[in-house]
Amino acid sequence: MTARVLIVDDDPVQRRLLEAMVRRFGYEAETLDGGEAALARIQASDQPAVQLLILDLVMPDLDGMGVLGRLRERQSSLPVIVQTAHGSIETVVAAMRAGAVDFVVKPVGAERLAVSIKNALRFDALEEEVRRLSKKATGTLGFKDIVTRSDVMERVIRLGERAAKSSIPVLIEGESGVGKELIARAIQGASDRRGKPFVTVNCGALPENLVESILFGHEKGAFTGASDKHAGKFVEANGGTLFLDEVGELPLDMQVKLLRAIQEGEVDPVGARRPVKVDIRLISATNRNLIELVKQGRFREDLYYRLNVFPITLPPLRARKDDVVEIARRFAARFAAEEGKRIRGLTSEAAALLARYDWPGNVRQLENAVFRAVVLADGDELTLAEFPQIAQQVDGFEVRVPMAPPAAAAPAHVEREIVRVEVRDPNVLRLLDEKGDVRKIDEMEAETIRFAIAHYRGQMSEVARKLGIGRSTLYRKMKDLGLGDAEDAAA
Repeated sequence: MTARVLIVDDDPVQRRLLEAMVRRFGYEAETLDGGEAALARIQASDQPAVQLLILDLVMPDLDGMGVLGRLRERQSSLPVIVQTAHGSIETVVAAMRAGAVDFVVKPVGAERLAVSIKNALRFDALEEEVRRLSKKATGTLGFKDIVTRSDVMERVIRLGERAAKSSIPVLIEGESGVGKELIARAIQGASDRRGKPFVTVNCGALPENLVESILFGHEKGAFTGASDKHAGKFVEANGGTLFLDEVGELPLDMQVKLLRAIQEGEVDPVGARRPVKVDIRLISATNRNLIELVKQGRFREDLYYRLNVFPITLPPLRARKDDVVEIARRFAARFAAEEGKRIRGLTSEAAALLARYDWPGNVRQLENAVFRAVVLADGDELTLAEFPQIAQQVDGFEVRVPMAPPAAAAPAHVEREIVRVEVRDPNVLRLLDEKGDVRKIDEMEAETIRFAIAHYRGQMSEVARKLGIGRSTLYRKMKDLGLGDAEDAAA
């Protein structure tokens, strides 16, 4: 889903001009005529979130400076571009101090506005990503820091918020790379253990002979090589949260000791004379079907019921396509900053490509793909050319890798491999059929009308106007071409 831009201006002509430009740039646009209405829209939880505000400074009810002041009182991080017909230095300084990220003078040109929007969205994405990483490091990451516009993720967040209000054991299930640790951190950040230790253990990566020592600790000299005392992960997490990732990979003998530690609230370090009391919040995660492992005798049933008190299932990224572009924007902002590149974001074609791919590796795969794209990028935006492997797997996009010239014939300074991405946009009308012959006029006309009806969501007056024909002519053509009943279309 593309970014949503809210345009606030009391001049209807300016609103229409700005809306047309914003939509031409590939963003979604909404318009309002006053500051009070804008504040109400920004706060509305039952409507799609706004990612950018273009705000007129001079309005009758509540002017732009008043809106900026209210947003600052609410500690809103929404980026704001202000515009006015009077661009004095004092006005610019006052607007910037009030929280605006950019300033344009009416009438703003399309190129200037496009650059301003891209910069504002990049600034917002980078600021949010830095804030999120900072909260993650301090154990204060909350559910509001999770990037999502998806209904299925909203349900996950509501469950997580309920779990955070108690110390109930939570089991987070989901495919590898969906962000199970992020949900676990958000549960802690929304609980009374906020800011306390958050200790992660990847159970699938523990050496089998050291699992007990790593989890429960050991005394000095407890075994060969134990030259120092080790506290163990349970003790490290005391007072905070212990996150057991891929808990289904634990050996059976360790499952028994883990069960006792959970039940008794104490651990037995290797070589210790007495157990050590611990106070932890336990959150587990798995990409396996634990109940199936129980049936196979590979996971203890009693431990399963101890861990699976409050299950939360995280959907894969392909089930929340609305989140893909926004997550990619955040990654692009972070990696561009780390790599020292001035990348404003993604082109609309690249965003469409990422949104249509299924992402079998989920968020982790998306993160790696964006990182590679940032490293490859030469311009100020990520384009289709930076995602050749993804384009190759999505219908409507074609990637051709021509044969490299023989090594002996190529000069030393010439790259051996050339990758060229050619885009076959699914919204472009094909003139040739599969055999290479020119398509019939009727076929292309029918395809054009079908596309227009879908594009304008069945608003037949708008369809007819955009196609440059009358409604009666449109209905007649639909009937002649067998595109459905004209009466149904009119409804």
